[in-house]
Amino acid sequence: MDIVLKPIAIVTNNRKKPIDDYWAVTISEITLLDHVPTEALDNIGDFSHLEVIYYFNQVNPDKIIYSGHPRNNRTYPLMGIFAQRKKNRPNRLGLSTVEILGHTGRTITVKHFDAIDGTPILDIKPVFKEFEPEGEIKQPAWVADVMKDYWK
Repeated sequence: MDIVLKPIAIVTNNRKKPIDDYWAVTISEITLLDHVPTEALDNIGDFSHLEVIYYFNQVNPDKIIYSGHPRNNRTYPLMGIFAQRKKNRPNRLGLSTVEILGHTGRTITVKHFDAIDGTPILDIKPVFKEFEPEGEIKQPAWVADVMKDYWK
């Protein structure tokens, strides 16, 4: 099976390193690459949030893992990579729900996006309420501890 993905946009912000916490102060711009027509963003401002799929291009392929402790903290349980949101994933793909702050031409300004400067964007989709989960979201207790400073 041959799968080829081509970035459609690039992230610009002041975060140069993948540090785990304090993302709330980071405002990002997502700018379409030259091969994508501006019309691809027509009426994007009708939505408040987007789902963004991006590529962890700075993760060394030799650092891919399939199991580990969240944040490499042995006080947390050993978890499979698909039971956590580490960047060292087999396909190095990230997914974030971001809030739109503005849209001008080929650029969307967003917050709550945990991608570093220069990150390639693979796809952008609007958030529909109808796709959100119904009912209570279940998660282990360690997640709240890991995330306590993430969006500060």
